Amino acid sequence: MTQTGPILEIEDLSIRFGATGDPVVDGLNLTVGRGEILALVGESGSGKSMTAKAVLGLLPDTAEASGSIRLGGTQVVGAGEGTLAQLRGTRAAMVFQEPQTALNPVQKVGWQIAQALRAHGKVGRGEARARAVELLRLVEIPDPERRVDWYPHQLSGGQKQRVVIALALSGDPDLLIADEPTTALDVTVQAEILDLLRGLRTERGAAILLITHNMGVVADIADRVAVMRRGELVEESGVHELFSAPREKYTTQLLAAVPRLGDTAGPVGTVPAEPVLVVRDLDVVYPARLGNKEFHALRGVGLEVGAGEVLGLVGESGSGKTTLGRAALGVVRATAGSVVFDGTDLGTVSRRDLRGLRKGVALVHQDPAASLDPRRSIGDSVAEPLVVHRAASGALLRARVGDLLEAVRLPRAFADRRPAELSGGQRQRVALARALVLAPRLLVADEPTSALDVSVQSEILDLFADLREEFRFACLFISHDLAVVNRVADRVAVLRGGELVEIGSTASVFGDPQQDYTRGLLGAVPVPDPVEQRRRREDRVASGPRPVKVLSAAS
Repeated sequence: MTQTGPILEIEDLSIRFGATGDPVVDGLNLTVGRGEILALVGESGSGKSMTAKAVLGLLPDTAEASGSIRLGGTQVVGAGEGTLAQLRGTRAAMVFQEPQTALNPVQKVGWQIAQALRAHGKVGRGEARARAVELLRLVEIPDPERRVDWYPHQLSGGQKQRVVIALALSGDPDLLIADEPTTALDVTVQAEILDLLRGLRTERGAAILLITHNMGVVADIADRVAVMRRGELVEESGVHELFSAPREKYTTQLLAAVPRLGDTAGPVGTVPAEPVLVVRDLDVVYPARLGNKEFHALRGVGLEVGAGEVLGLVGESGSGKTTLGRAALGVVRATAGSVVFDGTDLGTVSRRDLRGLRKGVALVHQDPAASLDPRRSIGDSVAEPLVVHRAASGALLRARVGDLLEAVRLPRAFADRRPAELSGGQRQRVALARALVLAPRLLVADEPTSALDVSVQSEILDLFADLREEFRFACLFISHDLAVVNRVADRVAVLRGGELVEIGSTASVFGDPQQDYTRGLLGAVPVPDPVEQRRRREDRVASGPRPVKVLSAAS
């Protein structure tokens, strides 16, 4: 008998850790209809991901759920492991945020899909392989007959995410739960994944529960939006109604925090007479190793960054952004050309002298949770550069750490806490404090806000602007979020395939791009307006692939 009601019905769901703990989800009511895309949005800690885990019966052992979750008419809350095993993959399946951790690095992707198929039913080895090829073709993996035998490391980030979606589709589920499926992807690949999800809904009738902090993605793909805050449902409405006339103050604040490409860009930047960083005709080649071919990461790149200036580096994955940042830090040596920091060519100095120069440069990582030692206190982590370079000790060291914590708007008392006791935004503030503790001349910020929800991201960008004014550091700001770059950068450099294709003031590059490739990047950015986003999507599809002209080193 065919089910005609909603595929997912959540009634009065509450989740808490321990019998006396405060609920992390409190009295939630939601439905997802067949073939519908519902976006679940809200700040970190709002209960979004915990709700998704509850739908699949994947809550931690320490969590207790009450209320009702019906998946295709079957009760999930209180169900035994046998029932849950039958539901997972067939009634509902998860598409994870980070495909790198969702895929087994030592097994071929076809083998992994075949194992999922065989887990859902009696399928022979040959049939499983053929079906794996079909699924890879469905998610638009090029040449699936050959790539079925590839390992995850041989695929791009977008292709790995497509494989994760293929795995989720292996049991032909009625509901896909997509938890931040595009956060780690550049804008063009993100657009492709959203097109794929939209097509799966249209062609297969799949319902999608989309969890995201990207309101442009919501505007692009969702039919309805549910806004959560501190475990409670704040507002729920159609996507057009929510963006045009939000009913609740919190929703209005959430939308106001979203950076927009249409906002006024940073000031028109000019390079001072004595720039902090000078890159000339830079080539970086990674040699062949472990069966991988030689890789030319940068080709003839030339640019400058002046004191107090922020240069945004944008481009697709593999464009060379991170390699250029690592070259500026002295971590990667030039194969040809030069990287000159504060008047010194980094390619000509000894390792000992390079260590001394590194006091003047600092890195802010994308993921502070990974860059902070969980066993060390916040104070010890911030103090580490001072200790390594023997720049301070004793009372002076403690005072410097306290001053930096206050500079990033954290209490001095946080010096005694551990990273696990802080929120994501607070950990990123700690990462900024540690980067600035030696008063560097150059800061390399590599995707510093990509893992943060929009309101926390807005706070970090405001803080970044204040710190830049106070410390006057030069900065390479690497990001795939063009709206964020638009907000913080004086100038923008566009990279593609290791080559510089366009550079200029933020206002000129984003307002009047000269290269088709740059226009293509800008056209792929989802905007938080469903009507405008539909028009942009239609224009992008109609325009097709764009050619690219590379700037010579002399340009």
